[in-house]
Amino acid sequence: MGFTLDKVVPWGRSYQEYCDMFGLTEADLQRRILGCGDGPASFNATLIARGGHVVSVDPIYAFDAAQIKSRITETYDTVLSQVRKNQHDFVWTAITSVDELGRVRMLAMDAFLSDYAAGKNEGRYIAGELPSLPFDSGRFDIALSSHFLFLYSDHLSTEFHLQALLEMLRVAYEVRVFPVLTLGGEASPHLASIMDALAKYGFCAEIRRVAYEFQRGGNEMLVIRCC
Repeated sequence: MGFTLDKVVPWGRSYQEYCDMFGLTEADLQRRILGCGDGPASFNATLIARGGHVVSVDPIYAFDAAQIKSRITETYDTVLSQVRKNQHDFVWTAITSVDELGRVRMLAMDAFLSDYAAGKNEGRYIAGELPSLPFDSGRFDIALSSHFLFLYSDHLSTEFHLQALLEMLRVAYEVRVFPVLTLGGEASPHLASIMDALAKYGFCAEIRRVAYEFQRGGNEMLVIRCC
């Protein structure tokens, strides 16, 4: 049995990982970005500090920093235990060990926690969740989904994925989703039918290789825009 989780967990990635996972160029980073399900990632904090424009939405933002930190602490050992048991399912190059993974992730999540109170006051961290976003149509240029859609295919139906992506496309002109694998490292069973359905709605969807791979085989993102 491969990597499994019985629910979506708060687990934050770094600014550089976001750039690599989503193939974000310097031009992209100047655009209006929405992160869907960002959780305790440090992308928002770092991009804002660099003069960018980003809003993150996640149900975890209904809680205060202490409560989120408590959830991170509860999650930390669970995730690292799963990684230790399934080390062959990961590529140990940029991150060289399970212990280093823990340090890298905690640095990202600590950066998020340090920024969280200010970000909430500035409207950069908004409590909400797919498939219904609290934003006007066309507010963003790019919407990103990191390690939620497709990854949790065993928990979320094809219809949920379609409605979530259509909602992201309502509020942004382009959508990028990474990865397109499940937690178990297999291609999502929803992907082919989702791409067919998006075409019927008039969107162009393509799988694009990126310069990032930690989950073995997880080096592709889904990119969707109007044709």
